[in-house]
Amino acid sequence: MTEQVPSSIPLAIIGAGPAGLAAVAVARRYGIDVALLDEQSGPGGQIYRGIGYADADRMAMLGAEYADGRALLPSAEDPGRHDLYGATVWQITADGEIYYSRGGKAAALRAEHIILATGAIERPMPIPGWTLPGVMTAGAGQTMLKSSGLVPQGRLVITGSGPLLWLLAVQYGRAGVDIAALVETTPRGNYHQAVFKLPGLLREGTLLRQGRALRRELKRQGVPHFKQAKDLRAMGDDQVEALRFAANGQEHEIACDLLLLHMGVTPNVQFTRALDLAHDWDQVQRCWRPRCGTAGETEISNIRLAGDGAGIVGAGAAALQGRLAALAVAREMGLQMPAKEIAEAGIELRRRLTARPFIDRLFAPGDEFLDPGDDTIVCRCEEITAGRIRGLAVQGCRDANQLKSFGRLGMGPCQGRICGLGVAEVLARAQGVPVPDVGYFRLRWPAKPVPLDELAKFSEPEIEPEIEPEVEADDGG
Repeated sequence: MTEQVPSSIPLAIIGAGPAGLAAVAVARRYGIDVALLDEQSGPGGQIYRGIGYADADRMAMLGAEYADGRALLPSAEDPGRHDLYGATVWQITADGEIYYSRGGKAAALRAEHIILATGAIERPMPIPGWTLPGVMTAGAGQTMLKSSGLVPQGRLVITGSGPLLWLLAVQYGRAGVDIAALVETTPRGNYHQAVFKLPGLLREGTLLRQGRALRRELKRQGVPHFKQAKDLRAMGDDQVEALRFAANGQEHEIACDLLLLHMGVTPNVQFTRALDLAHDWDQVQRCWRPRCGTAGETEISNIRLAGDGAGIVGAGAAALQGRLAALAVAREMGLQMPAKEIAEAGIELRRRLTARPFIDRLFAPGDEFLDPGDDTIVCRCEEITAGRIRGLAVQGCRDANQLKSFGRLGMGPCQGRICGLGVAEVLARAQGVPVPDVGYFRLRWPAKPVPLDELAKFSEPEIEPEIEPEVEADDGG
């Protein structure tokens, strides 16, 4: 593979997680030149971060599911594959133009087809004190573990809901971290809703076995485990000192030096929103999903979606979606392929997705975190509380963009990536309307901040236009 990418290329893939890597592999198998762009320094995305250089000790600590990512890595040099790591994409057009920054320089390329495999982002878990130093997301903690082998020092408390909590606790336990407690917030009612979807989990099987194995190992490690916790509060003045919560009818306060929060993940819709693609509200996952077909097709004919950015599906299903999207591109380009390849990938994808309804309902976020108290900060960039949002609602703000105009919500460096869903939840409940009625922030390019000196030095490459075939003039004879 080479980092020197031509100004025009048949296929560009944005995101080097499971979906993007699988799509690249299929494209190259069919001889399609492809550019792979990712903001990180290497392949793997969030789930397989650091997989290209993880040593045996780190692989053992992170587990067999992490090691599966090795199968997605390229095995040989390939001049038709252009890997652009460290590339921050900040604009995409419907015409296939991609603008990005890399190594302090702005650049551009044009692709005939684009696959967006932008993955997921962590859902914020706004509780009192969550902006204190020493409070982080569980995903950030795992990122440091995967990329650099960094582990917390001192007493650690992990709290929230979702499979990542068990996985991270087990991984930290293997690394010898002092885990003071695992505090789960999954509401009791979620179990009642999920049980009706249990047959799907049993049919899929893999996730059930993985969950049971994590539970057993967590029990062997002897980590104190609290369930159905509520009324969470991070305690401390200049630094987090403890987590206070209620569980089993009692008040608890557990001292800690680091508090990790997690409330699941949601699709990263920044690009799809800025492209003005249609989105649908997922009432169970409490998030927006970009509307797309079975092979990732969207309203823009040359742009496809794959992986968690199109709806949370997990690493294995994301890789299958990447394969299907790349196969669809190859078919559109007129390349011949075995008919059964698409059919088999589709069958396997459907099998893997049978467990999602159970998982989505079991780990749906609780109302406490969707509608926090008045004093709790919702928009971290602008330090705006839930009470301020409710006050603006009383003054007449009816949708997310009115809030943005009057209250600066979503106008900070994250451009609403962190607070967008939370703002909409609080506003909708204050108005007594469904979340789709208040909508989402209107996003504009650039999707990420771009230094002005990069733009000042940037000049678009000369891209040769497609030559139309000459048509003989009709002389009327």
